[in-house]
Amino acid sequence: MYRPADVRIVEFPATKVAAIEHVGSPSLEHDTARTLIAWKISRRLLDPVRYRSYGVHYTDPRTTPASEHRVDFCLSIETDVEPNEFGIVTKTIPENRCALLRDVGSRYDNKAARYLGETWLPLSDERVGTFPLFFHYVNVGPNVREDEMLTDVYLPLARPAMAHRAR
Repeated sequence: MYRPADVRIVEFPATKVAAIEHVGSPSLEHDTARTLIAWKISRRLLDPVRYRSYGVHYTDPRTTPASEHRVDFCLSIETDVEPNEFGIVTKTIPENRCALLRDVGSRYDNKAARYLGETWLPLSDERVGTFPLFFHYVNVGPNVREDEMLTDVYLPLARPAMAHRAR
């Protein structure tokens, strides 16, 4: 389905986000995300270009016990989050050099994430960076059909070592 040529190396800029932390079963992620959506609606942060939706995946739900699974659901913002009853806090997705690949289809079966980690990375000369895998949910909302969901997958990479110059 994917080819190495489909993967782009990009510089992702540091991005301030409003985040809600999810710890626990992946089957409950939607409930956590709905809390972020309720906060977003209450603040009228509805422009999907200006306020982008992200997921920072600290664990792989396929290999992590459900009770230890951890992901932050985020919305890019311009100012810090005020204390609130939703449990939303300010965080930053740091600047990262990343492998980027777009997934089309269900967010519950992200083939691009698997391809990057299991096929592309071992065949590349790259090493994983220190920040976890994260997703940009390009199109969100109740009217987006599962087969039309677009998700950009970012795999942070280690910075290349500086070559030593001969003197």
